[in-house]
Amino acid sequence: MSSRPAPFDELDRQIVTALMENARTSFAEIGAAVGLSSTAVKRRVDRLRETGVITGFTATVRPSALGWRTEAYVEVYCEGAAPPRRLAEVVRNHPEIAAAMTVTGGADALLHLRARDVEHFEEVLERIRAEPFIRKTISVMVLSHLIPESPEAGASQPAP
Repeated sequence: MSSRPAPFDELDRQIVTALMENARTSFAEIGAAVGLSSTAVKRRVDRLRETGVITGFTATVRPSALGWRTEAYVEVYCEGAAPPRRLAEVVRNHPEIAAAMTVTGGADALLHLRARDVEHFEEVLERIRAEPFIRKTISVMVLSHLIPESPEAGASQPAP
């Protein structure tokens, strides 16, 4: 058994691209586009899932349709060195946090937050700030998306 990663060739790239554009595209449709049978596409997709290249299939939903009309990015500054594991525990307790990551620079983490309105956003921010190791936060409200086709904007499909 080899510990080397499975090969990822141009056909795999085309299959992944097709699935990223529309995860509901059939294996037959993808096969016709890339010159493979639907069975061969399925085998490749199965391998890509097993090796972790494809991590899942999701639906992209317009956030405002779910009542999330306010959006912001929040820089989080911690007292001392807060371990990423502890930050991850905190962000999991807030369903309003759409994404969270540790970052370089002055801040320790960056949160992508969605809320019903400004009052809801303020309440979520107060809950985050109540964590004992959070020293301060800096928020930037999103006014509009300059690339409305992006997944961050809640687009249903990527830009062409």
